Amino acid sequence: MIPVPGGVRVWIATGHTDMRRGMQGLALQVQEGLKRDPHGGDLFAFRGRRGDLLKILWHDGVGLSLYAKRLDRGRFIWPQTAGGVVSMTPAQMGYLLEGIDWRNPRQTWRPQSAG
Repeated sequence: MIPVPGGVRVWIATGHTDMRRGMQGLALQVQEGLKRDPHGGDLFAFRGRRGDLLKILWHDGVGLSLYAKRLDRGRFIWPQTAGGVVSMTPAQMGYLLEGIDWRNPRQTWRPQSAG
């Protein structure tokens, strides 16, 4: 689990990203392509072409971290905009990491009675 402090902004790079890129390549994409500061403390999420691999770039004030997650089944829900970056809340990122549709999360089970 990523220990994300409160107030951190989460940005999703729309489209697909070459997942062979490492920290420096993704930081350069944030700086040049998304026009954001990769060392500003925000989280930047990238998805591969198949949709089952996610990489998150984060500078925590001490150093740059790169997190990766691959889903065994299904795909990460990604925005369908033409290009650029989309903002989301840390709670929505939690849904995204669990493979839940972060745009419209639904409770899957609710008790029928209290007793």
